[in-house]
Amino acid sequence: MGEQMKDVRRARVSVALVFAVHGAVTGTFATRIPWLQDHLSLSPGQLGLALVCPAVGASLAMPLAGRIVHRYGARAAVQGLLTLWCLSLALPALAPNLAVLGLALFGYGATAGMADVAMNAQGVEVEERLGTSIMSGLHGMWSVGGLVASAFGVLAAHAGVDARVHFGVAALVLTALAQPVCRGLLDVRPVAGEQAPPRFALPPRAALVIGLVGFCAVFAEGASMDWSGVYLRDITGSSASTAAACYTAFAATMAAARLCGDLVVRRLGPVRTVRIGGAVATAGGLLVIAADTPYLAIPGFALIGIGIATVVPLAFAAAGRAGTNPSQSIAGVATITYTSGLIAPAVIGGIAQASSLTVSFALVTALTAALVPSAIALRHRTTAPATTPTLERTR
Repeated sequence: MGEQMKDVRRARVSVALVFAVHGAVTGTFATRIPWLQDHLSLSPGQLGLALVCPAVGASLAMPLAGRIVHRYGARAAVQGLLTLWCLSLALPALAPNLAVLGLALFGYGATAGMADVAMNAQGVEVEERLGTSIMSGLHGMWSVGGLVASAFGVLAAHAGVDARVHFGVAALVLTALAQPVCRGLLDVRPVAGEQAPPRFALPPRAALVIGLVGFCAVFAEGASMDWSGVYLRDITGSSASTAAACYTAFAATMAAARLCGDLVVRRLGPVRTVRIGGAVATAGGLLVIAADTPYLAIPGFALIGIGIATVVPLAFAAAGRAGTNPSQSIAGVATITYTSGLIAPAVIGGIAQASSLTVSFALVTALTAALVPSAIALRHRTTAPATTPTLERTR
């Protein structure tokens, strides 16, 4: 028993580092979105169309992750998919036009989604074996990775480094880091004769309302990550380095809130935590809307990050307690939240094209306000699941 617990604790460290590497890829990409827009002379609408491609790729590819884990085992699946995700970072900056950029971002999103599913499944397995909540902290490590990578992105933007060079170097470094951090993961495999998971399953009814809570948070997160730099440049007239720093502020506050999230939830409960977070994010959104200088917009985006930080981890936890099949419920919530990520870039870009980015973030603010009443969907359910997946672990 002691040796097994030692392996689980080692896996906890490993999966936390996996989350950090995954977040670092996103953080690297997000800080150079203004460069991509300028390099290809894209309008807000064209940029929004391009930014919807990663979510399309992720949504279509996510169901394949379960089959990959089933066939190769959890450890190899996470390592392989995380490696592909890191390498895909180099592709967007090489695109010569909008069409090729869309294809590059489709592949970028497909590998992101599959790696995301595999590493979250690993996180759930480790959490179950430890018997204590760790998911908020794991998502906090994802934000830490994004924060560190975005800091390098700020330096690269300030120095005028070509994003093709920046992305290429970052892809190689993160790929190299991904190999050792995966070695301590649990190698969870299906028992002999167990059927592979279905390619697609409709989310159960119990997961729909929970998924809508996650939908609001992911929409605000995606809008802030993808458009905060453009917002500062176009609305407040900031420099390229200051615009890149806005994402850093957003990622920093999300990281801090998520790292503290498990403690906060134990003290306040999931419903109160999300209600307070929704109010904080709404205040941040109002500050962004009113901002005419970077000194107002950056704190506004930071407050959005604080407010929505714990919503998605809590939504997954609530889904695991809903219905009779935790895996299906969690998959349903993941599908809904990724749908939010799918439409957010296009909606923000489309509204900006028709009116302005200020109006776009009025919608974001309305969705964060919706978290306050809808948080009741995350209340603790005492009904235990009827079944849990049967898995075996090999070393």
